[in-house]
Amino acid sequence: MVPQLTDAYERKFYYLRLSITDVCNFRCTYCLPGGYTPTARPKSFLSPDESRRVSRAFAELGTEKVRLTGGEPSLRRDFTEIIAAVRENPAIRTLAVTTNGYRMARDAASWRDAGLTAINVSIDSLDARQFHLITGQDKLRQVMDGIDAAFSAGFKKVKVNTVLMRDVNHQQLGAFLHWIKPRPIQLRFIELMETGQGGTLFHQCHLSGEVIRLQLERLGWRRQPRGRSDGPAQVFSHADYQGEVGLIMPYEKDFCASCNRLRVSAVGNLHLCLFGEQGIPLRDLLADDDQLAALKDRIVRSLLSKKQSHFLHQGNSGITQNLSFIGG
Repeated sequence: MVPQLTDAYERKFYYLRLSITDVCNFRCTYCLPGGYTPTARPKSFLSPDESRRVSRAFAELGTEKVRLTGGEPSLRRDFTEIIAAVRENPAIRTLAVTTNGYRMARDAASWRDAGLTAINVSIDSLDARQFHLITGQDKLRQVMDGIDAAFSAGFKKVKVNTVLMRDVNHQQLGAFLHWIKPRPIQLRFIELMETGQGGTLFHQCHLSGEVIRLQLERLGWRRQPRGRSDGPAQVFSHADYQGEVGLIMPYEKDFCASCNRLRVSAVGNLHLCLFGEQGIPLRDLLADDDQLAALKDRIVRSLLSKKQSHFLHQGNSGITQNLSFIGG
């Protein structure tokens, strides 16, 4: 039997978010409003072999799902090589990416061929002008073409991440529902979270996902059961729609009780929480396959120090200055 990562609160961890870069070419208001500022030289990011080794260690400890994150993962020239390296382990049932989508039209098919099984795309508005204002890039049409390319490449579903912001997009539910009605897209509204650099925007624009949930329930949407390796979204479906709606509500009571995911940063540090403290170094154990046993032991021992909550309700964002730091 495969051992299972378990913390002091009996939470089990089936899901690894593996960042491969903190570089991003978008300037989203809630993440990198001033654009990317280097925190590490590109050559210091995890190599394909290091990505393979760390994902193998997690897989042998019961991880079933790996998500490649950033920054923007597709900025890595060796991105398809990293996909193939992680996909070598058959225990990883789902290999996903979170992307801003600007390279999907060109590359979705090659990602699929390399072994990627799922895609999340960030789209915070369906209005091209507002999309430009939020992201700093006039690329909505290009991202939409990328979603079409993903379906053409054989992806059966695409997830779309939308950061919910008061007076920015919270009144656009009708337009989003119209968009997903004939398309197998899971639209996920994510509550705006406070980071070290984003306090002002948070206090201006934070809105509880409860606002969207009540609207969905009034329209006949029904909540679906959650799989053990699923992310934190509450997923709703409707008989008249091909698409689904997810809500990610980190400020809701007991959000952390169902935590099933861990994070490794692009420089090889294990982060037990998105809003935790300094990461636990793993990179010294990623140089050789013979270090696998020691790597697994460090991961298991580190997990015992995971806290019960992220403490966001207390305004504590830990060391997270922006969401590109360890992959959001």
